[in-house]
Amino acid sequence: MQSLRQDELNKLRRELTLMHAEVAENLGKSIVILKTGDTDLAAGVKKTGKKIDEMQLMIDDMALAYIATQHPVARDLRELVTVFKLTLNLERIDDYVVHLAKAAKKLSGRPSIRSMDRIRRMAETGQAMLKAAFAAYLEQNMDGARTSAAMDESIDSEHKALTDEVLAFIKNNPKQVKAAARLLRLSGYMERLGDHITNICEGIVFICKGSHEDLNQIKKGKGKDGD
Repeated sequence: MQSLRQDELNKLRRELTLMHAEVAENLGKSIVILKTGDTDLAAGVKKTGKKIDEMQLMIDDMALAYIATQHPVARDLRELVTVFKLTLNLERIDDYVVHLAKAAKKLSGRPSIRSMDRIRRMAETGQAMLKAAFAAYLEQNMDGARTSAAMDESIDSEHKALTDEVLAFIKNNPKQVKAAARLLRLSGYMERLGDHITNICEGIVFICKGSHEDLNQIKKGKGKDGD
């Protein structure tokens, strides 16, 4: 048994960086659609889905090959095992980003619903979370991962407030029930996006610490185990 060569680990991290960059770019485009109504961007977001899937398979195969041939131990092994969690959650995040782009396109031009501002804020918080989470991965920074996960509390709060607003909106505007229902679904997607980024953060903590930590409990103020 041996440590993974640094050049091999760096190659894996570069590929993950490229996958993260694709997902982050899609999320940024979706936020632009929300802000500007530029629906032409929606097609570009959708077309990258296959590329993301291919990147996930390639990176997973690379990690599996390293495990099988290099027999890594300790921190190297934890990182390789966690790679599967990172790629899976990045792929799921991109799925929700595609949903965001599609919904933003369908809602474009409809009567303004105030809750769209909450959707935008949720997406922007998710964008900040994803950026912080991946920086924490590259830096192998547990505190950075925990800070990123803590941002999900803001998304959860917006989701709850939006749900209350939309239900009240439906009562007063029954003819717009379809648009309102789409908002509820979209808010749910953004809530799940935050959860998947939190999963990535938990994987980073596992790489660094060697034990699992429930960051959903931490962000709710229920404490954490000592390092």
